[in-house]
Amino acid sequence: MVPLLLPSSPIHSFPATPKLSFRSKPRPIIRAAAGLEVDSFTKKSGYLFQLSAFEAESLLDYSPSRIAAIYRRKPLILLRRLIQVGTTFGKWFGVRYIDNLMERSDQMFKVRAAELRKILVELGPAYIKIAQAVSSRPDLIPPSYLDELSLLQDRITPFSTEVALDTIEKELGLRIDELFSEISPEPVAAASLGQVYQARLRRSGQVVAVKVQRPGVQAAISLDILILRFLAGVVKKAGKFNTDLQAVIDEWASSLFREMDYRKEADNGLKFRRLYGGLKDVFVPNINMEHTTRRVLVMEWVEGQKLSEVKDLYLVEVGVYCSFNQLLENGFYHADPHPGNLFRTFDGKLAYIDFGMMGEFKQEFREGFIEACLHLVNRDFDALSKDFVTLGLLPPTAEKEAVTKALTGVFQDAVAKGVRNISFGDLLGNLGTTMYKFKFQIPSYFSLVIRSLAVLEGIAISSDPNYKVLGSTYPWIAKKVLTDSSPQLKSSLQALLYKDGAFRIDRLESLLTESLRARTEKALVKIQREEANSRVVFKEILYFTLTEKGSFVREILIEEFAKEVNGVGNPNNNQSAYLEESSLLSYQPALVSEILAMLSIIPELPPELQQQLLRLPADLARRLISRASARTIQRIFL
Repeated sequence: MVPLLLPSSPIHSFPATPKLSFRSKPRPIIRAAAGLEVDSFTKKSGYLFQLSAFEAESLLDYSPSRIAAIYRRKPLILLRRLIQVGTTFGKWFGVRYIDNLMERSDQMFKVRAAELRKILVELGPAYIKIAQAVSSRPDLIPPSYLDELSLLQDRITPFSTEVALDTIEKELGLRIDELFSEISPEPVAAASLGQVYQARLRRSGQVVAVKVQRPGVQAAISLDILILRFLAGVVKKAGKFNTDLQAVIDEWASSLFREMDYRKEADNGLKFRRLYGGLKDVFVPNINMEHTTRRVLVMEWVEGQKLSEVKDLYLVEVGVYCSFNQLLENGFYHADPHPGNLFRTFDGKLAYIDFGMMGEFKQEFREGFIEACLHLVNRDFDALSKDFVTLGLLPPTAEKEAVTKALTGVFQDAVAKGVRNISFGDLLGNLGTTMYKFKFQIPSYFSLVIRSLAVLEGIAISSDPNYKVLGSTYPWIAKKVLTDSSPQLKSSLQALLYKDGAFRIDRLESLLTESLRARTEKALVKIQREEANSRVVFKEILYFTLTEKGSFVREILIEEFAKEVNGVGNPNNNQSAYLEESSLLSYQPALVSEILAMLSIIPELPPELQQQLLRLPADLARRLISRASARTIQRIFL
């Protein structure tokens, strides 16, 4: 197996290449690839690079007004780009139309897919980034196009190594032979924004990945975003879209501009490593801040393979757990998890790379998202419509009853299959018509979250066609709701467990059972796909409810049990009818053998939990006495 460099940019396997060595005697910079043919992006779109130093400086941060001001003074470049993009795509769609007329579409599928990839490379990073997102959905894209578009993740024609070495020297202020004792004569990977070299630091001897930014990307992306932003405004008005499409593009563009500043990417990488590098079987390479600038990034070299190439379902589950932590625990998440950015290291860990595009998920939105998942799975569509308002997907003025009815029609069939069979892609697809009818909006923050989840499911599908990311994430959501100290989530749990004043023990049982699937151990990944026996389930549930984490659920159960026992003793109640309606008192195992099996679990509990179990009758008795006293006082004074 060929060793791979896992840099902060997606890569693919290359044959082993010799290094340029500077050990014996410092020598002039060796231009290993000076004779290489100019890459197609520079050849076709190089005219975009012509910006003054002042103009380039003004584009360091994303600002639509500054970009517009620059290109108002360059109308010919703007017109040339519009003609280039229009004619390039126009020709491609034209030949596709001719293929259809001549009934040769199937025969020309691979040819047209290859042509589309070349077009995207010629047009540059903005179009490549869009294609990268699409290429992560094998359930939506035809295989021929998927194969070609996946090459855009790390197999783009590199730019000249001579230019790359010059950039490194200018950015770091040292000669190449002073920085590195060895460096690969050709890039080991080339992506939309930069390319990567393998090198050995002269001072420490550490093998590192050196990422160098592609010339002209800032100018090209700026102009293309200006064009896309204008088109978004036109489409919104013509199509009467409810979503602010320009705001969505602004959010995406802002993340792209942050990605083009390697110093920000380095900060992201260090933060990501601090938050998630300690998770089981997750690896986050370290960043060399000393040798990182705006256009050059140096980071740890790691060996491995793309996750999409090794079909490792265990690491997919690890990725789901890590994504749960990113989105719903800390709110700092990897917004560009395409197959080129996720690797399996040779020691069996999941490695994350490329930290340029990250997202922030605020606390109130995280809790709103969790509540929405809970209500969706439990088919509480009335509460789900309110969640959509909280998340900013629906305006507060929307008709809740009509929305609830529409959501029931959209999601009823999908949810009826069970949480483990809910496809994230299907949910989004089914929601389309309803979104338009009820003026749904897509908040700018939400587009990156949805893309992150959709891409993760797409990667998983390549390993398992039946994989459902929501089904794998829900156990972690259930566990968080049952154990989290957040007042909002505790309130949501109580609201979920009570329907019209009646305790829904079936929902509690479902949450507890699902939370037991929240595992990442290798042995349990296989087991959790099978039905666990009732004894194991009961032991896990009992263990949970007796611990500190399960205290809130324990209090609910004791209080509900006390209420129902008290109701049996109330002479005003019809006893037989009351017992039939009672959630806890009517909930009993079907066989005596099951009861005996459950009782046999008690000696297996740790001593402190056995003590907690023995205290439960006393807690229950105190509550019953309190209720009986209250009922007696009522009879005396009322």
